[in-house]
Amino acid sequence: MPKNSNTFSSLTAWRRRVLSRAVHRGWRAIQEAGAITAQHPGGLRFGRIGEGTRLAFPQGTVFGEPWIELGGHCIIGEQVTLTAGLMPDLDLGSAPILTLGDGVVLGRGSHVVADTTVTIGSNTYCGPYVYITSTNHSYDDPHEPVGRQWPRMEPVAIGPGCWIGTGAVILPGARLGRNVVVAAGAVVRGEVPDHAVVAGAPARVVRSWDPVKGWQPPLRTPAPVPIPADVTPEQLLAVAELEERP
Repeated sequence: MPKNSNTFSSLTAWRRRVLSRAVHRGWRAIQEAGAITAQHPGGLRFGRIGEGTRLAFPQGTVFGEPWIELGGHCIIGEQVTLTAGLMPDLDLGSAPILTLGDGVVLGRGSHVVADTTVTIGSNTYCGPYVYITSTNHSYDDPHEPVGRQWPRMEPVAIGPGCWIGTGAVILPGARLGRNVVVAAGAVVRGEVPDHAVVAGAPARVVRSWDPVKGWQPPLRTPAPVPIPADVTPEQLLAVAELEERP
């Protein structure tokens, strides 16, 4: 290959590297500037946003924020939708509609749609693209399009310490106990007891904890290495935040 062609190729590759680094640095700066925190709420005015809580940029659809309360040290991933009420600019009264406890993690692309009360307990972790809603379409009238029939609403309560896998759907009226595991893609309705594992559509209990017998059926995998005693909740949340980054 002629020498001038090698020089041109090297110069082109150098320019691409410089441009790529500039784009990535610029995007990180935009993400930092666009993130929502208690100190920098941007145009959003939540009923409460706790210390250390961060909504990554770009945010999804957010409205009804005066009736949304976020605890401390929550991580809300990119493109997460948080809504209170059927539509923006409604007066929903004095009580909060959507409440997240301390340390809640909502993975990228998740939706929490609260037309009536939705409560997510502290230290509950949701994978990407989880859908939690207090509203479902009705289809009683066979002559009317489903989308034009008034929806049904039921409160949703998710206990503390739960893990909700990627793509899971939590339907109106669901009540999850403490430390419940929801398998990826599960569709949950009704009541789930403490310390249960549910899977499927509709979700069913596939494993539960017995104080005497332990996990039933027994676990097939060895117990994980315990978290070191000197690891703080803030460090665990920082790891979760890193996992949220593309």
